Amino acid sequence: MNRNHMNLKGKVARYFNMPMRLGCLLILVDVVIYLMYWPGGLVLMFFIAAYFGIIAYYYMNSRQIVMQELVSFATEYGQVQKKLLRDLRIPYAVLDESGRVLWSNSMFEHVTNTDQNYHKSITSIFPPITRSVLPSDEPQKDVELQYENNYYMVRMTKIPLDEAAENSDIIDAQSFNGNLVALCMFDETAERLALQEVDDQSLVIGLIYMDDYDEALESIEDVRRSLLIALIDRKVNKYISSIDGLCEKIEKDKYFVVMRKSALEQLKESHFDLLDDVKTVNIGNETAITVSIGIGMSGLTYAQNYEFARSAVDLALGRGGDQAIIKAPETTQYFGGKTQQIEKSTRVKARVKAQAMKEIISSKDRVFIMGHRLGDPDCFGAAIGVYRICKTLNKESHIVINEVTNSLKPIKALFDNNPEYEKDLFYTSSQALDAPADNAALVVVDVNKPSITECPELLKRVPSIIVLDHHRAGTEVIENATLSYIEAYASSACEMVSEILQYIGERVNIRQEEADAMYGGIVVDTNNFSSKTGVRTFEAAAFLRRNQADVTRVRKLFREDVQDYKAKADAVSQAEIYRDSYAISICDSSGLDSPTVVGAQAANELLNIKGVKASFVFSEYQNQIFISARSSRERSSRT
Repeated sequence: MNRNHMNLKGKVARYFNMPMRLGCLLILVDVVIYLMYWPGGLVLMFFIAAYFGIIAYYYMNSRQIVMQELVSFATEYGQVQKKLLRDLRIPYAVLDESGRVLWSNSMFEHVTNTDQNYHKSITSIFPPITRSVLPSDEPQKDVELQYENNYYMVRMTKIPLDEAAENSDIIDAQSFNGNLVALCMFDETAERLALQEVDDQSLVIGLIYMDDYDEALESIEDVRRSLLIALIDRKVNKYISSIDGLCEKIEKDKYFVVMRKSALEQLKESHFDLLDDVKTVNIGNETAITVSIGIGMSGLTYAQNYEFARSAVDLALGRGGDQAIIKAPETTQYFGGKTQQIEKSTRVKARVKAQAMKEIISSKDRVFIMGHRLGDPDCFGAAIGVYRICKTLNKESHIVINEVTNSLKPIKALFDNNPEYEKDLFYTSSQALDAPADNAALVVVDVNKPSITECPELLKRVPSIIVLDHHRAGTEVIENATLSYIEAYASSACEMVSEILQYIGERVNIRQEEADAMYGGIVVDTNNFSSKTGVRTFEAAAFLRRNQADVTRVRKLFREDVQDYKAKADAVSQAEIYRDSYAISICDSSGLDSPTVVGAQAANELLNIKGVKASFVFSEYQNQIFISARSSRERSSRT
């Protein structure tokens, strides 16, 4: 490199050129003095000549020394920068556009166990950082990842090289558009651990309810009742104390629990073994005590956690009890729920719900009744039963139904063009939404999941909602229901409505068509009284028989079409047995009006196969896949 031909620029060049500029100013001054007094001008001229001579001498002789010092300083400054970046305590690397490592500092090599000659793709070190993750359109991108038990926030910054190429004598800036990526890793492990510690110490609220409390006490001698209660109290308190929690009995069969979130993780790992431990308490009681547990967590306030816990335990009771449910703002987890529901011999609850339902309907101008989409006989029969309740109370009522499935056509035909019923008995969803709903009630039967109701929009318009269902409640439930009557032990919604009818009043006059529809709903859901039936099921059937229901007429209503029968037989014959316990099949919907009903019938038939514990039949209908599921313990379908 020839340093004599190096040109200075900027402030340094202006500094070195200043003496020459001042010399030019002296020449102008000398001209003025010469014109005014020429002897003084001549003297000054000699001084100016000497000044320029000295300046030229030092400029020519010291320029090389100055250039050498500047180059030496720049070189040392670059080396210092490189060393500082090399020894930087933050992992740092430079990547090309494809993600290949071009350069890395010592800390990056230490963290990733590589060396300075490692030039492979960054994906080989951090699999989450692929080429698509690298910043392309945006100048910077942050990625969180975990590497060898440490947590890092990786910041990737795009470095356009076209700006650097503009001042290059080698690269043509107009055709150069390459990019580099500067990758910097910030260790957030300590921060994560601190946040996790705070989260582990956050408050979790729980509620523990004893199921069948009164029934269990009635099945034991009076002298042993206090002992049974004491044993249950001891197990619950010991269980909560073992995780450093607090437990307080707030009612005879209810407990309030406070614990840390970290303690809840222990309960989850043990799958809430309190559920099984409580059932081992037996001092002569015929009915085993079971508990339902509701946990609320991750709420914004303690009050919100309590609401989550209350909602969770209500959900557990609605699903049949003997289970634990953890509810958070975004998730709901289920544990247990293996105990088969025992039918309660007393009908006190049915009477209480009937009176509450009567009071709600009596205060309204009109009542809407609806079930689930693609209604089945149980759904329709229950709706007809509620319609009779409304007529008994002299209230205008309408059943919301959009599509009549093949299985419903014979039953619905009993009410179409029947002079005993109003012409506007059945509403479509659009008609229901257009009707006034300011002072109306909505009765939802045979479903508690809002998204699969006949008209979900109606749930938002009607102020008073009544839910009657025999399916276990899930995560999605109808919110703000004025009255909710969900009994998982019931065989059908028609059974529940039949019981309510008996407590509405003495003036209930059930017509023949209505009795047949409700009786048919029980027949279908119990598979001709062969599954999930109890004393109250037969009592409901006897009540309907006393009100003109006829077995022969009902049987004729449900005679199968040849095409449906063949499809059901084909689904059964094509079934595959998985793990010797689960029957899985597909119901061909070609030419079928109600493939979901045929699929449900096929699922029932598959349970008759020896060794089959559960059956699943898939049916395609309206570009959707419906699943009919049955189990030998509890035949309950959800499509």
